Amino acid sequence: MANTLPISINYHKPKLVVPSSVTPHETKRLSEIDDQGFIRFQIPILMFYKYNSSMKGKDPAKIIKDGLSKTLVFYYPLAGRLIEGPNRKLMVNCNGEGVLFIEGDANIELEKLGESIKPPCPYLDLLLRNVHGSDGIIGSPLLLIQVTRFTCGGFAVGFRVNHTMMDAYGFKMFLNALSELIQGASTPSILPVWERHLLSARSSPSITCIHHEFDEEIESKIAWESMEDKLIQQSFFFGNEEMEVIKNQVPPNYECTKFELLMAFLWKCRTIALNLHSDEIVRLTYVINIRGKKSLNIELPIGYYGNAFITPVVVSKAGLLCSNPVTYAVELIKKVKDHINEEYIKSLIDLMVIKGRPELTKSWNFLVSDNRYIGFDEFDFGWGNPIFGGILKAISFISFGVSVKNDKGEKGVLIAISLPPLAMKKLQDIYNMTFRVIISNI
Repeated sequence: MANTLPISINYHKPKLVVPSSVTPHETKRLSEIDDQGFIRFQIPILMFYKYNSSMKGKDPAKIIKDGLSKTLVFYYPLAGRLIEGPNRKLMVNCNGEGVLFIEGDANIELEKLGESIKPPCPYLDLLLRNVHGSDGIIGSPLLLIQVTRFTCGGFAVGFRVNHTMMDAYGFKMFLNALSELIQGASTPSILPVWERHLLSARSSPSITCIHHEFDEEIESKIAWESMEDKLIQQSFFFGNEEMEVIKNQVPPNYECTKFELLMAFLWKCRTIALNLHSDEIVRLTYVINIRGKKSLNIELPIGYYGNAFITPVVVSKAGLLCSNPVTYAVELIKKVKDHINEEYIKSLIDLMVIKGRPELTKSWNFLVSDNRYIGFDEFDFGWGNPIFGGILKAISFISFGVSVKNDKGEKGVLIAISLPPLAMKKLQDIYNMTFRVIISNI
């Protein structure tokens, strides 16, 4: 991990940013996909921008704050507050209270932070400060934004997003709108659409499919939870060279996607590192975006910014996963993906209502959300594209794949993983041994 330099930030008093014109005051129901128990958390996103001489004398905090105010006219539910109805049903009270905005000045040049701006970023809590009382799911601001200026003229923009309101694709739409309005557009090129009823339960809810993602085994759940306060984080890079090494572990002309192969490889290596009993059941949660999938027969409008993904689980005994070739895990992933259809999604939606919005299983589970194509490193607020943008840490067993360039300028995916210290050392050893030829050439 990169050396961590001590930095201090002088914070201004937090402010609420409200829509720049009058917006409807109403109550809107979230969908059942929004309302899954495990989505009730905040996502931390940071974007870092270099000094741009063409923007000399312009304050990024003021420009972004003014842009937010305009964007909230179109995305006015984000300026509201969540309330909880019967059966823990989430609704947003569109009261226009606003989103929380912080600005600060750091005592360091951006360049001095080096590689430490990438996950897991040691400065996350400074660059995305938790204002006391602001991090609840119910009754708190749905967005927290922090602009931190560096002494060189560069800056960081941090967003803390209430996941129940939108997924990464929805947030991408919001950031696109913010970028467009900052740069002079009068309306976003894609207008936001609420229509959360499209992913709500049927009038007579019925669970018609098997949903292993909610199977909880008490002993293994307790085992993981007992480790959670001891977890450490480390990131692993996978570029073209690393993927070639993994591809060499499968037969020529073997059919699978790069991401299926990477997930299978990581799941196997992580399970080996955890050193579990061979009969222990382990799980891989595979996130599937359901936007634009005609085969699923679920038509979502182009401007739909709510959560639109499902999380089917791949299941195996630890011993079988660890002792078999990586193709064993790939085949399990493909089999689960092949079983996803319209009925599976409707059954999942109905399950939320029938079973009271259960949490995703923690029983030796591993989830990687692929955010490479969201483009967090492509949002221009006037200073050009950020030098890095993405989700800055893993959250328990949930990891995020972000697009980065390595030291040689090659683009790949960086995945931060949380594990206990001994397991992390073992995973690092496996990574180093697998890719030792590449590492020795750096």
